[in-house]
Amino acid sequence: MAHTTQRPADGAVQRTDDGDRSIGELLSAVTADAQKLLRQEIELAKAEVREEATKAGKAAGMYGGAGFAGYMTALFASLALVFALANVMDWGWAALIVTALWAVAALVLYSMGRSRMKQVHPKPERTVQTLKEDAAWARHPTS
Repeated sequence: MAHTTQRPADGAVQRTDDGDRSIGELLSAVTADAQKLLRQEIELAKAEVREEATKAGKAAGMYGGAGFAGYMTALFASLALVFALANVMDWGWAALIVTALWAVAALVLYSMGRSRMKQVHPKPERTVQTLKEDAAWARHPTS
């Protein structure tokens, strides 16, 4: 192996190889590259988890605000409906009818919220994919 040493203007010594490097140097380079790749994959996973958590947090905040506004609207609309029904039937029956309507609304809202929550992806999809690609490359680096 022929080696040349160059001294740039800043005084640092750089070694360039004109031939093959030793096995120790190659292993050191592979280990450094693997560590760098692993760190990058971990950072990607963290970024994806933060992104999904942010989306879930915003959705939860909107659920909360909408829930309170809806609660106030529903409270006063329910009272108005009970008073309206009480003009044609007993107060107890009027309140029971309004309660049954709210039970149906609660079931519909629950099922809609559940389906939307399933759209949140807690698993870092891109990281899982790149890790699979990295593992495949590690098994067959020349293909």
